[in-house]
Amino acid sequence: MEDLAKEIERLQAENARLQGALKRQGQSKLALKVGDKGGLSVYGLGRFPVTLYASQWGRLLDSSDVIRQFLADHAGELSEKGA
Repeated sequence: MEDLAKEIERLQAENARLQGALKRQGQSKLALKVGDKGGLSVYGLGRFPVTLYASQWGRLLDSSDVIRQFLADHAGELSEKGA
């Protein structure tokens, strides 16, 4: 019985390690695709892709410093999705 409990504990630890590795792998995988209407879609951030036109991506990327500062200023108010 003790051997069975140890084996279950070992398998639970291995399962937790593998699930963590899968989550980390999934977080870093982004896919880009040009849609039928000419927008750029980014897959891998959530359930649905984020799609913007090139000029919109440009404006967003040009504002990255402002967005990062806003995130830092409002860190206590913002939620983080558990991946």
